Amino acid sequence: MKTLVCIATVVAMSLLTQIVTAQEEDKANGIEQLNQQKEQIVEAEKNALKKEVEKINDRLINDEITQEEAQRLKEEIAKKHALNIENKIAIIDNKIALVERNGWENGSTRNSGIWIGEVVKNDEDKRVQFNISFTETKEKEIKYDIRTRSNLLFAVGLNNAIVDGQSLDNSDYKIAGSRFFELGWVWKTRVFKNTNVLRLKYGISYTSNGLKPTDNRYFVENDNETVLEDFEIELEKSKFRMDNLVVPIHLELGGSKLEKTEKSIRYHTSDHFKLGFGGYLGANISTRQKLKYTVDGEKVKDKIKRSYNSSDLIYGLSAYIGFGDTSLYAKYDMSPIFKNAEIEQNNISLGVRFDL
Repeated sequence: MKTLVCIATVVAMSLLTQIVTAQEEDKANGIEQLNQQKEQIVEAEKNALKKEVEKINDRLINDEITQEEAQRLKEEIAKKHALNIENKIAIIDNKIALVERNGWENGSTRNSGIWIGEVVKNDEDKRVQFNISFTETKEKEIKYDIRTRSNLLFAVGLNNAIVDGQSLDNSDYKIAGSRFFELGWVWKTRVFKNTNVLRLKYGISYTSNGLKPTDNRYFVENDNETVLEDFEIELEKSKFRMDNLVVPIHLELGGSKLEKTEKSIRYHTSDHFKLGFGGYLGANISTRQKLKYTVDGEKVKDKIKRSYNSSDLIYGLSAYIGFGDTSLYAKYDMSPIFKNAEIEQNNISLGVRFDL
């Protein structure tokens, strides 16, 4: 169990680190863009001031204004552009403060832009005016190639046990009544750069394997061995269940549809055949037995939770074959159900798998 907790903790910490790193990088890129805009504002105002000063000097040379008037006009426009820079830089600084506090997405709008000044000549009244334009900032960059994707895994079906010297036809467990269930989260990574024919699929899953004994029997621990014995009263229900936490790993073969544009490349596996084969490794986290019967007209439900000498380490082989999101799914535990058993039993499951 400690090993399982460590695995789950490592996976969770890895995912959290990736998310935090991506957010910090996005925030840093946003702040860098805003700082660049501050430099652009200063440069634009300087160029505007320079052009206006040149116009004033031309008027002075042409004797349109006196030296005193030229000096006064230069001081006025210098003050104006200094205030422009101060006000616009303040706007950018406020945006940076929002980004630092809330992140790039919440702290600013990517398409909100920033006010940039531009000096143009007005031919009608021979004056120079300052126009304000609204420029669009850079949109979020689309990742060109996504090689790893993730999805929810859900599987359900029939469960039983392979017993030495015994076939499933005369199994100790009910065929229809014994079932398995699996719920997990898996990642799928394209193995090769330029083709999606082979994928590595891996993740973490909760699995539950149930067995219903035949002939009014239930499990009993005799010293270090777990065996089936007859129950003294007629049983309405006898069910044994093992809950596990496992890490499944599969190699998946199959076709896919290539969707390629100037901005992105994507492979889609929906509506395509696929074949996966691999295995799983994990730990047993719970073993229990449920019994239902009636005594003197009163219904009794016993829920017994104990080890039942079940295996702590769970490992086995698994495979699936299907089309799109749905597959026929089979699993076989190479680890025995019970330790120290005279006759070894191995869990086997067959059902339907959904990669949602």
